[in-house]
Parts: sequence; C-alpha cells; structure tokens
Amino acid sequence: MELKAMKKLLQNTQTRRVNFNAKYNKSKSYYLNKNDITIKNNGESKTKEDDATKKSKNPLRPADNRVSSNFHQLLVDQEAGYLATKAPTIDVGEDKLNDQIKDTLGDNFALRLNELVVDAANAGIAWLHYWLDENNQFRYAIVPPDQVTPIYSTDLNRKLVALRRSYKELEPETAKTYWVHEYWNDETVTVFKSRDEQFNNLEPINDRFTIYDASTDDAAGTSSINHHGMGRIPFIAFLKNKEQQPDLFHYKGLIDVYDKIYNGYVNDLDDIQQIFLILKNYDGQNLDEFREDLQRYKSIKVRSMGSGNDSGVDQLAINIPTEARNSMLETTKTNIFVHAQGIDPTDFKTNNATGTAIKMLYSHLELKAAKTEAYFRDALTELVRAIMRWLGISDADSRRINQTWTRTAIQNDVERAQVVSQLANWTSKEAIAKANPIVEDWQEELKDQQEDLKNRNDEYGNPNSLNGDDDDEQEDNKKS
Repeated sequence: MELKAMKKLLQNTQTRRVNFNAKYNKSKSYYLNKNDITIKNNGESKTKEDDATKKSKNPLRPADNRVSSNFHQLLVDQEAGYLATKAPTIDVGEDKLNDQIKDTLGDNFALRLNELVVDAANAGIAWLHYWLDENNQFRYAIVPPDQVTPIYSTDLNRKLVALRRSYKELEPETAKTYWVHEYWNDETVTVFKSRDEQFNNLEPINDRFTIYDASTDDAAGTSSINHHGMGRIPFIAFLKNKEQQPDLFHYKGLIDVYDKIYNGYVNDLDDIQQIFLILKNYDGQNLDEFREDLQRYKSIKVRSMGSGNDSGVDQLAINIPTEARNSMLETTKTNIFVHAQGIDPTDFKTNNATGTAIKMLYSHLELKAAKTEAYFRDALTELVRAIMRWLGISDADSRRINQTWTRTAIQNDVERAQVVSQLANWTSKEAIAKANPIVEDWQEELKDQQEDLKNRNDEYGNPNSLNGDDDDEQEDNKKS
C-alpha cells in the first residue's frame, strides 16, 4: 500500500478505533477492580478516612472511603470458567487427523480459549492471529482487542476485506516508543510507523521483513511488505454477540449504584465514631480545661443563667438508616446478577442440592454461555480449517467439523452416577463415557476400554467362545 493511501486509511478508521478503545478500556478497568468510584484515587480501591479530615469541607462528614466492588471480574471469569475450562473436542471424521489438529492446537488451547472469552466479554470481540514460523510450523496467538480495527465489506456477507493493527513498540537505539501500523489483506502485510497517532510523520518500516532469493534461498534485502501466503487475512474474530457490545455496559450502572451506597455506608460508620459535644454556658476558661475536667473528675462546670436555664452538654451524632441501605444493597446485588446472567455464589447455601436445583441456578449462565458458544463455534471452525489447509487436506474448506463443548459446573456426581448405572444396559458405550462423572476425556476412555478388552481376549481367549472353541465350533455346538 502506498504511503498516501495508508495515511488516509488510518485517518478514516481512527475515530472508530478511539471509540472502541474507550469502551474496552473502561471495561478492562472494571475487570481490574478500578471502578469509577476509584477515579479520585487514581484507580486504587482503598479506605481514606485518615487524611480526609484535612480536605473535607464538612467537619461532620470527613470520611471519604472509595472501595470498588469487583462484580465484573467475577461475572466474566464465571462465564469463562463455565464455558472454556475444558477445551472442546474437535472431530473431523478421521482419528489420525483429529490427533494432528489436537497437537497443533497445543496443550494450552483451553487456556487460550479461556482468554478469548475474557477478551470478548471485555471488548465485545476477541482476535486470534495465526502464521507459519521459520520452520513452517503452524502458530497462533491472541491479539489484544485494542490493537485491531477490522474493515468489512458493505454487502450482507460482511466479509473481512482488510485489517489495521496498531500498537506501540520500543526503539532500542533511542529508548523511545513509536506507533507501528500494520495493514493486512488476503495476500500481504505492509508495515508503517509514526511518532504519534496524528500520522504526520508516517513512513514505511523498510527493514521489517527479510527478502529471500527463491532460487538460492539466500537473503536478498529487506522490505516493509511481506507476502504471508495464507490466501486470506490470517486473523479470526471471536464475537461475543451480534452487536459486539462488552458485557459491562449491561450492568455498569447497577455496579456504580452498589459502590455508591456501600461506600456511603462505610463513610457513615467512620463518621459516627466521632461524637461532637455542644457546650452551653460552659463555666471554664478553654477547651483544654474542659477535657482535663472531663477526664479527671468525670464532670464539668456550667454556669446557671437563671430561670429557663438550659445549661449543659448536648451530644451530636450521625444516625444511619441501616434497614433501608441493607435492603437497597441486597436489591442492587440481585439485579446485577440478573442483568449479567450470572450466578450469585451465596446462592449455594446447601451441600445437598439436587441436580435439578443446581441446573436452575445455572440456567441464566447457561443461556449466556450458549450464545457465546454459538459465535465461538464459527471462529473455531475457521481456525481448524486453517490448520487443515496447512496440513494439506484437500477438502479443508468443505469438510464437516463437529465440536463437543463441555461445561464446568458444580454438580451432584452421585445422581449422575446413578443415572449412568441405570442406563448402562440400554445405551451406547460412547454415551455412557460422555455422561460418566469420573471421566474427563470420553474419547480416551473408549480407547482404554477397547485396549482392556483386547488384553483380556489375548490372555483368556475370546469371551464369546465356549471352552476356547472358535466361532465355527461354537456355532456347531449351538446347532447340535
């Protein structure tokens, strides 16, 4: 891409990028427990009753605690743990190819998928980039959502036609940072840099990629353009929902209300410890003498003012509307979990909950997770097809791909084991292996069963034969 065209593209996508990152950064700050209540403390959640008296304009209200409630992190991690603790099983119809795909995805694929769920919840969309390394090995990594700005076609297919990736990079020689801007299409990636996001000093990074001579395989120079050879843009979008809306903004207002009420409550508890004494017609010289008399003699002197005398000491304290605040806190907390489609951990109040009761608790979370899974299925299918293309599978773009996702939830294993036991004689071994509560990998369980059966046959003979007879002899015995 030419320099002038790249600058125009960066300028045209900058507003959309800034608006997207503003939402993502706000969501990320709440995920890190830096709610709006902590803005005055530079994002730190802490109590502040000690030095608040020096700054407060109201001597009756010196406390200024700002402790944020970490509901958002709890809700996001709750869905990520429920949906993606265990990696989904991929089946493309061939055991050998299934193993190759599993090996390519790696042992930490479940963790990567968990991170994608967290990114999608915070940004509305998560991004995965794949490439071939110097050994022609398939690699993939998660790209932070605030680095990527996609460019889609305007037709109903909404095809990804180009992609901008912008991020900061350190220049070792000068120890200064600059912005790197990558432009991706289905054939190449072109890299530029600028000192700021105004793009006035935009220039290509001509030494970014090494050019090799195809005939000798020797280095022949450098370039700002690289032909990635993937045949498509090697970025995959993992959407959270159709609108690509971060989860936070479904319930942010409720979290802010909870923080406001809770911290107001804490402030009142701090302030109520300070009792103010109102002296009427005090018969002493100064407040030091008053404190000494009160401490030493447990009494103070007052001056009588004749009839209608109201001399004495009154006490001024702050009253806390405890019942109203407790009720409001509980109502707000309930609404947070309802709007977020999550599970309040305090709802698990018994150790003997039935399977039906547990399913009811998970019902709202299951609805949210199922919707996320539906969008992630398409993205994961695209990743598997990219792996199959790398493996040289001829029908990589048309082969049917089955995914089996496993939820991670609290469950009554005794009930599940009883169901499996009762149905063992009436259902397939595959279904039993999938439903068995002590089995983590049902495919491996079936392989182990077949191996055990083979070993028993080798040691004791065919269990279906009579006295070691072969099948023909057994059939003859039956006829006779």
